[in-house]
Amino acid sequence: MAATRSEVIVLGAGIAGCSLAYHLAGRKLGPVVLFDPRTPGAGATGRAAGIVTEQLWNEWDVEVTRESKRQYAELSARWDPSSYTVNGFVRWARGADAIAVLRATLGRLKSWGVEVQEIDSDGLVERVPWGRFDDGTRGIWSASDAVVTPSTIGEIYAEGARRSGVEFVLGTPMTSFGRVDGAWELSAGPHRVRAGMAIVAAGAWSKRLLRSTGHPLPLAPYRTQAAVLRPASGPEVFPSVHDVDVDVYARPEAKGRLLAGDGTRLVEVDPETFSTAADDDFVVHLAETFARRLPGWADAELVRAWAGVCTSTPDRRPLVGPVPGAPGLFALVGFNGFGVMRAGGVALRLAELIASGGTGATELGRLAPVLPGRFTTTADFSPRPGFTLEDGDDPRF
Repeated sequence: MAATRSEVIVLGAGIAGCSLAYHLAGRKLGPVVLFDPRTPGAGATGRAAGIVTEQLWNEWDVEVTRESKRQYAELSARWDPSSYTVNGFVRWARGADAIAVLRATLGRLKSWGVEVQEIDSDGLVERVPWGRFDDGTRGIWSASDAVVTPSTIGEIYAEGARRSGVEFVLGTPMTSFGRVDGAWELSAGPHRVRAGMAIVAAGAWSKRLLRSTGHPLPLAPYRTQAAVLRPASGPEVFPSVHDVDVDVYARPEAKGRLLAGDGTRLVEVDPETFSTAADDDFVVHLAETFARRLPGWADAELVRAWAGVCTSTPDRRPLVGPVPGAPGLFALVGFNGFGVMRAGGVALRLAELIASGGTGATELGRLAPVLPGRFTTTADFSPRPGFTLEDGDDPRF
């Protein structure tokens, strides 16, 4: 059977891949085919926390996250207002070193135009009245940060892409993907598609997929954990919170519940065989944190707990743009657990680059900090923490 000709193939139907397909179609670039062996959002997107905050350690991340927030707000207002809520975000710390980092972060964020302020224990109690902050704890607060339902936002992008003519090939295992007669060819069941450009946006599966093409990139899939709990009482909408000292975050969920993490394990795992069940010690850690710092949630009922898989890079920045030595091949991977925050904004920038033919100087410049060509080795490395305040490869907080 002859291969169907397309202009672009997108591999991966998580929020990043669906957002990219949506933006490509919006630029009248096509035909576009989006492939995933499962259903949209079945990987990390469906297990993501959905916190969207500008309290980040890098100016480029702040810029793309701000763009993502704008897109999510507009799309949800049009299609599903419940999928985007501005609830604010507060981080706190007690130790002197961590408080110093919070204050340094405050100045850096303000220089990037982030609306953030320092708050004392009284300010923390005002925003988190079910917490205990009588031990010298200090915090930083952003009123305009939000939470999203990642699977719903991904579906909105997917439906918008479909309506604009993107073809979806879903639920069929991939047979092969590689370079054939000067183009990129995908085979999956009865489907054969050939295109001049292809984008790998397959999350934790991207490492294996890129390696199979002969163009590996430095990626390390790792396991994260989260849980949904139901407090006996409390507001349905409250600020997202992050206890820097113990690295636990929480955000509101529907029906008066809350979602809490971060049970990250900084060890590389196989995305096909990792354990999807939460570890007992992670659940215990949440319970101990609530009892000590958030006693108003100490009686919360555990609804469910799970593990997902994210993908790390050596410098905690994603890999977005042309893959070195592979004409027409692009990457949209390695979000270090921040894929939902970045997806809309970074996909827009990559779509602009692809629409330029992949070589536009302005478009490449807007992706300069995350271009895959910045690495000269693909040697294995230990996964890096993502939800931190400090710059560098080895942040303390």
